Amino acid sequence: MASTRKPRLESRWMLAIAIFKIVKGLGLLAVGFGALHFLHRDLAAEIAHWVDLVRIDPHNHYLHWILEKLANVDEKKLRELSVGTFFYSALFLCEGTGLLLRKRWAAYMTIISTASLMPIEVLEICRRPTAARMFLLLVNVAVVAYLVREMRRTRAPADRVLRRERSSRPGGFNQASDHHPRR
Repeated sequence: MASTRKPRLESRWMLAIAIFKIVKGLGLLAVGFGALHFLHRDLAAEIAHWVDLVRIDPHNHYLHWILEKLANVDEKKLRELSVGTFFYSALFLCEGTGLLLRKRWAAYMTIISTASLMPIEVLEICRRPTAARMFLLLVNVAVVAYLVREMRRTRAPADRVLRRERSSRPGGFNQASDHHPRR
């Protein structure tokens, strides 16, 4: 007796992509909560407290770079940051969990969300090319290409038969709709 189960996505790469998505989602969740934590507080005073607590050199070049970036952040920007990070966190956690559970919808969701952001990545590379941005773009292209290939490879046999039948008929319609169109 033939199995009626749908083919499952099984691969170490799929597992790696799922874990990567979950880690990104959890990281963004932490950033979102961190942004909410700093609402209604003096951001400069909080940073100074942490610099003193961790004992970072106050003349550190990177510290000054971070402080310059944070000087322009107000409550409105913190709210926007938290909303955006919570949205992307939910998306990445949903994708990662779905991929971990080997759900086809999660692979399609990951393909669409990752591919839809690639034009923005290319634009950012054109504005300010860095090795990190190019590397991330290549990783995203590889993820999309792998998932598309995996979706085609694990397509259900019934889908293949149905496609073959449709392509063998003129016009691609089934017999019932050829003679009796529904209105």
